[in-house]
Amino acid sequence: MRVLLSVAASLDGYIDDTSAQRLLLSNAEDFDRVDQIRAESDAILIGAQTLRTDNPRLLVNSAQRRAARVAQGKPEYPVKVTVTDSGDLDPHLNFWHTGGDKLVYTSNRGAAKLGNRLDGLAEVISLGERLELPRLVEDLGTRDIHRLMVEGGTGMHTGFLAADLVDEIRLAIAPILVGDPAAPRFVGPAQFPGGVGRRLHLAGVEKLGDIAVMNYLVNPGTHPDN
Repeated sequence: MRVLLSVAASLDGYIDDTSAQRLLLSNAEDFDRVDQIRAESDAILIGAQTLRTDNPRLLVNSAQRRAARVAQGKPEYPVKVTVTDSGDLDPHLNFWHTGGDKLVYTSNRGAAKLGNRLDGLAEVISLGERLELPRLVEDLGTRDIHRLMVEGGTGMHTGFLAADLVDEIRLAIAPILVGDPAAPRFVGPAQFPGGVGRRLHLAGVEKLGDIAVMNYLVNPGTHPDN
């Protein structure tokens, strides 16, 4: 499976501020770029905290791109995936009521708390006593998920990178400074594979209006479509 981590951040590394309103870091061109990546993905994943905070629909918005997916024999929408250890998920969120299939990965504790709350809305998969991301990726692979797009938030970015599960990072940098230490950052503290000296491969830089999009390959040469 190929895992692509997609994120928009401020110049000083924040993905949001601490206000009640979502900080819009992307512009129209960048939103369209992200929509294209979604259309190319078999599944899109976000963490439960992002789900609760942003209440996203997480859809492919372009009708043309959805039609192209169907013409290729794919579902109209990618599978939507979320991850929760606590099981604290509101069944009224937009995530459950738009798009195609939904999967929830959790622990035994989270599954017990969820009970039948998401019946008819999503498939709940318990990964056992501990919610381990490598096992999540392995399970997705058994479901014919070949391209996974991870859209956040900080916990998911950090977890996937620390577990060395990411093949590619698309990092959009907005010309904004947040400067609030309480605001969420791109990644949190972790032990990352290769240590501090590890350098990722910069495969490209794209200018979209006032946003710079950097494409980093984490393990160059491991996939034929690099």
